[in-house]
Amino acid sequence: MSTTADGFVTVARVGEIALNGVKIVRVGDAQLAVFHLEDGYFAIEDVCTHDGSPMAGGCLEDGAIECPRHGARFDVRTGRVLRLPASSPVPTYPVRVAGDDIQVEWS
Repeated sequence: MSTTADGFVTVARVGEIALNGVKIVRVGDAQLAVFHLEDGYFAIEDVCTHDGSPMAGGCLEDGAIECPRHGARFDVRTGRVLRLPASSPVPTYPVRVAGDDIQVEWS
């Protein structure tokens, strides 16, 4: 993956992630989950802040992902915790569409 001059990395192409779907990508040393929602694309670190487990395999509903291990829920747009047992937000990354490329900001 190459990084643009302004710090974005192409992680997918438009049409590659189904509506209400997710794609897991590795950027640098992090695993990210890139979601396609009605209002755009959103990226979070694919790690539950409660116990460190991957979340992308959990249920995505109304822009919220549920961790499959203990049921913590996070808003994929903001990273905000929506349900315990997690208490810390999940890191989010800005996403843009440039032509047919879906890009995540990575510095």
